[in-house]
Amino acid sequence: MNAVRPKQRDDRRTGWLFLLPVMLGFAVFYAYPTVRGIWYSLTDFSLLNDPSYVGADNYRNLIDDDQFWNALKVTAYYVVLNIVSQTALALGLAALMHRLTRSVVLRAALLVPWLVPNVTIGLLWAWLLDPDLGFVNHLLGGIGLDTTLSFNSPLWAMPLVALVNSWAYTGYTALLLYAGMLQVPQHLYESASIDGAGELRMFRSITLPLLRPVLALVLVVSLIGSFQIFDTVAVVYGGKAPIPETRVIYYYIYQQAFTYFHMGYAAAVAMVLVVVLGLLTVVQLRMLRASRSDLA
Repeated sequence: MNAVRPKQRDDRRTGWLFLLPVMLGFAVFYAYPTVRGIWYSLTDFSLLNDPSYVGADNYRNLIDDDQFWNALKVTAYYVVLNIVSQTALALGLAALMHRLTRSVVLRAALLVPWLVPNVTIGLLWAWLLDPDLGFVNHLLGGIGLDTTLSFNSPLWAMPLVALVNSWAYTGYTALLLYAGMLQVPQHLYESASIDGAGELRMFRSITLPLLRPVLALVLVVSLIGSFQIFDTVAVVYGGKAPIPETRVIYYYIYQQAFTYFHMGYAAAVAMVLVVVLGLLTVVQLRMLRASRSDLA
């Protein structure tokens, strides 16, 4: 006689039940606002009147808007500064923790700046970099440097904003990279050490290639977060409009929507930003081959 095979349990219904709260949250807080944003981007809408359909006029106006292109250029400059400095510092810190010490206290200390609210960080650095009372400029003057670092300086403003956010997020990024380094088999380092490889050679030939999926995640998250810079710029200028060299795209959207009440135009700028971020993310993931790991 043929043995009766037990009936396989179908857990699909249970799986959908567990997914339902997440899907509802996504629909309410992401999908619906996105659809509304697309609709508003096709209208002439302010808080004082009902939306009136204007088609692609808002998008056509973007092409001739010098302030929009300047905001996009300023944001791109900040993104490059922030990602390069933050990733380089985080990689160095993660490598030092991985190869020299694995202290829990050190890891907790690195996470402290990330836990501080961005508004507090902006206020703190606005005071530290104050041209008259700031500790940093007094320190530079004390060692004989005639440089005044200020958020109102066209030359230093954006590098200082990038410095502030790198200080805040480098520790968190370093911990993500450190967690990825812990997945690298230790025997690879031991074999390389026996063959005479130094720490720099092992970092370049072992750590970086095997860290690619985690590094891709960090770079994508850093890219999206960098394009969303707003609070630091808004806080360090004390509620005043920033200088053109620091008026990033998010601040430009905020001005159009809540200062000039051009809600439809602001929505169009936001939709363009969504498309730009999507394209950059896809390119980044393909270039880094994020879906494949050399550990396999």
